[in-house]
Amino acid sequence: MRRSHIVYAALFIALLVGVGLAVYAITPRAAERFTEFYILGPNGMAQDYPTQLEWGQSGTVIIGIVNREGRNARYSIAVKLDNETISTMTEIVLNNSQAWEQTFTFTPPVIGNIQVRMRLDFILYIDGAEVPYRTLRLWITVG
Repeated sequence: MRRSHIVYAALFIALLVGVGLAVYAITPRAAERFTEFYILGPNGMAQDYPTQLEWGQSGTVIIGIVNREGRNARYSIAVKLDNETISTMTEIVLNNSQAWEQTFTFTPPVIGNIQVRMRLDFILYIDGAEVPYRTLRLWITVG
């Protein structure tokens, strides 16, 4: 086999590989489907969360959802303080790419004059499911 045949064969193989890679790169893939679920501090930033409270003092956060499911979705949220439900938000219906935010204020119950660490859970459910879709947790110290 002559040297020119080997060069042409190598160029042909390189061309096939290049075309294959180009087709792979431009082929659309299924978009990732998910829901953004977040809490922000009272100033709308991911900081300054109310993690240190005095007894009887309230804390405020902003709860947010962004639907990236590729379809309309129905959400509900349960807020629990040390496993006790303190609030529920139901029938939050969002179109694809639609966002929802709401300010949420909570006041831990007065237990005494000792310092207590409490777990504040924000639990997101989607389309009436009984199993949580996402859970966010904020630890707060009260006292």
